[in-house]
Amino acid sequence: MHFLFAWRYFKAKKTTNAINIIAWVSISAIVIGTTALILVLSVFNGFEDLVKSLYSSFYTDLKVLPQSGKNITVTQAQLEQLKKLDGIRNYSLVVEEKALLQNGEYQSLIFLKGVDDNYRYVAGVADHLLHGEYALGTPDNPQLILGSGIEAAMGVQADRNLFYLQVYLFRKSASTQFDPMSDVASDSIGTSASFQIQEDFDNKYGITNVGFAQRALGLKADQYTGLEIAINDPGRADELSPRVAAIFGDNYLVRTRYQQNQSLYSVMNIERWIIYAVLCLILVVAAFNMIGALTMLVMEKQKDIGILRALGSDSRFIQKLFLSEGLLLALIGTAAGMLVAFLICVLQINFHLIPLQGGSFLIDYFPVKMRVTDFLLVAATVFVIALIASWIPARKAARHEFTLRSE
Repeated sequence: MHFLFAWRYFKAKKTTNAINIIAWVSISAIVIGTTALILVLSVFNGFEDLVKSLYSSFYTDLKVLPQSGKNITVTQAQLEQLKKLDGIRNYSLVVEEKALLQNGEYQSLIFLKGVDDNYRYVAGVADHLLHGEYALGTPDNPQLILGSGIEAAMGVQADRNLFYLQVYLFRKSASTQFDPMSDVASDSIGTSASFQIQEDFDNKYGITNVGFAQRALGLKADQYTGLEIAINDPGRADELSPRVAAIFGDNYLVRTRYQQNQSLYSVMNIERWIIYAVLCLILVVAAFNMIGALTMLVMEKQKDIGILRALGSDSRFIQKLFLSEGLLLALIGTAAGMLVAFLICVLQINFHLIPLQGGSFLIDYFPVKMRVTDFLLVAATVFVIALIASWIPARKAARHEFTLRSE
């Protein structure tokens, strides 16, 4: 009944044309606000998924780390238990340490990561090679896969470099005094390839075989800095994490991909809500237009309100009537805005109409990913704002606070 009256009021001609204009302005503002919110959130989703996919190419589903110190001891019995654990796809033993890489006058501080043969099946580095072929060499003749940023900083082309690079690693010493002869390991290392994933990795990591890293750091055969694990279903990471922890004991930490990058995910989540809050200001502007339109409508319909009261309608009915009018305006604007946003997103996904400027990105267009939750969130936001905006004129109409001019 309320929406029927509201619909008739919306369609009916008004004595004052400004009421129609303000109503359509408020609807247009809701359309623009709804479209902008959904488009920006969808683009943010696209970038978020892109960043997560890049980070998942380097960080594994689970990682075993020492509770304290830098190194862990992994026994064959523990590895056998890990293999039998349902859901584990593969694992890789790694040794990671800071190192100084030198090529004549070129120097770069890197994270040298020694990995075993399983690493290419656990992480996605092998799928993001820029030059060369995936080769780690042997402990006696190591090969280095450089991040593209380090490759440029060292002035080499990794797959064509004929000269060995010099690598320096700092060993942990029991002595309190630094001895450069025993505490610094120096060795020559060749290059086989370069990879490009994301600047955080491209400018930071060099990957070689784990045997060389163990020997250079003076570690035992069963000593590593971490154990990286890939699972069949990444969604089960939280479920498998305590089961893996039970195998290795209290002296080890097991971290999921989210926990390894908790600061990154937290920042992205905060950015998302900040963007949402800022764009909601457009809807607040639309709310002021709606208050004006409904206030003028209430003033015009004083005779109708008097008739409804004479027919037995109470204040609650009058209030619901004008609340319904505000929600009707919100419904029309929201539906139109969602339709426009949906069409733009579909066109962008299929035809990449809006390009990314600069040419230094992995993709040359704005990524878009629509989520049902975003549509529901935006719809709820619009209706809450519309309800608040409609409350003031609807409350006044219910109290009959407007008076007719005497003719």
